[in-house]
Amino acid sequence: MKSIFILLVIAVVSFGCKKKKDEVQPTPTVTAELKKAVVENYASIVYASYQDAYTRAKEMKQKAQTFLDTPSDANFKVVKDAWLASRVPYELTEAYRFYGGPIDDDNGPEPFLNAWPMDEAFVDYVDGKASVGIINDAATYPVIDKDLLTSLNTSAGETNISAGYHVIEFLLWGQDLYTDSPGKRPYTDYVTGAGGTAANQGRRGQYLMSALDLLVDDLSYLVDAWKPNASNNYRSSFVANSENSLKLIFTGMGKFAKGELAGERMTVAYESQDQEDEHSCFSDNTDNDIKLGQNSIYNVYIGKYTRIDGSVIDGSGIDDLVKVQHADLNTAMIAALDAATSATTAIQAPFDQEITDGNPGGRSRVLTAINAIKAEADKLVEVATSLGISLVI
Repeated sequence: MKSIFILLVIAVVSFGCKKKKDEVQPTPTVTAELKKAVVENYASIVYASYQDAYTRAKEMKQKAQTFLDTPSDANFKVVKDAWLASRVPYELTEAYRFYGGPIDDDNGPEPFLNAWPMDEAFVDYVDGKASVGIINDAATYPVIDKDLLTSLNTSAGETNISAGYHVIEFLLWGQDLYTDSPGKRPYTDYVTGAGGTAANQGRRGQYLMSALDLLVDDLSYLVDAWKPNASNNYRSSFVANSENSLKLIFTGMGKFAKGELAGERMTVAYESQDQEDEHSCFSDNTDNDIKLGQNSIYNVYIGKYTRIDGSVIDGSGIDDLVKVQHADLNTAMIAALDAATSATTAIQAPFDQEITDGNPGGRSRVLTAINAIKAEADKLVEVATSLGISLVI
C-alpha cells in the first residue's frame, strides 16, 4: 500500500507540473515606469557629458591664457593637448543632436561649437596668402571679441566659420600641409615684438581667447538646459513626456549615425579623398572623432557613460526596454553596435592618409566602418519599430 501511495503522489505532482508548464504565460510588457527610468537616465548622462565638455573647455581657456602670458613652445603644446582632451567629452555628446534639443533648435549653439569644414582664409593667413582673414584686417574689424565672432559666423557662406572647436584647432595647428604630421603653426605666431612670426600676433591671441570665451559660454548654456531639479529648463519638459522623449532619443542616435557620422563625416571624405573634408583636419584627430562619435551612440543605447573623473553613470538604457519583449533583437542590436565599434577602432591615423588611393588597406578600413555604422543605424530603426516608435533617418 505504501508503494501504491507513493506512485499516486508522483503521478499527481507530475500531472500538476505538466499542466503548469503548458499554461500560456503572459507576455511581458514595457512599463511606463521603465520608460521613465530610461529617459531620466539619458537626461543624467547628457547633463554629465556636457558638464565634462564644459570643464575641459575651461581648462583649455586657462592654459591658453597662460601660454599668451608666457609664450613658449612647451606652453603651446600644453594648449594643443588641452584641445585634444576637450574633444573627448564633447564628441561623446554627438548622439544628442538632430531632434531640436537645446544644442540645435532655432536658438541652439551647435553652429558655433562644431561647424566644419571651414575656409581657413576667412580667419587667418594661409599658405601663399599672408594678409587674409579677420585677424589680418584690422581696418574692417578693429575689435576682436566674442560678439564679433558670433556676428560673422557663416555670415558669408557655410564655410565662413569664425567660431568653435575647429577654428580654435586651426589657430593652434594652422593648415595641415603634410602627409606625415598635423599642421605645424609655430608658437611664435603669438609672440609680439622680437621673435614673432606672421603679422598681427596680438590680434591672433585676442581671437584665440575670444573663441574660447564663446565656446565656454555655449557649453555653459547646454549644461544649464540639462540641469536636474530645475522647473523651467529643457530637461524638465523632456523627462515629463517619456513617450515623446524616447522617440527623440532614437532620432538623435539614428540621424547622427547614418546621416552625419557615416555620411557627412566619412563618406564625403572617402569619396573626395580631400583632406579639407575630414572633420579635424588641422590636428589629424579625425580618427578619434569617429571612434568617439560611435561610442556616443553605444553609450545612449546601453545607458552608460564614464565621466572624465572616472566615475560611471550606469542606469536603465534602451537595451532594457528591448530585452523585455524582444531579447533576440536586442542581441542583434548589440552585435551591430559592436561591429561598428570594432570597425571604427580599426581606422588608423592620420585619417587623411587612410582615404587616399595610395592606401587601399586604409580605404577598405574606412569603407568597412561606413557600412557597419549604416547597418547599425538600420538596426536602430528595427529596434524603434519593435517599441512602437516610427523612426525615419
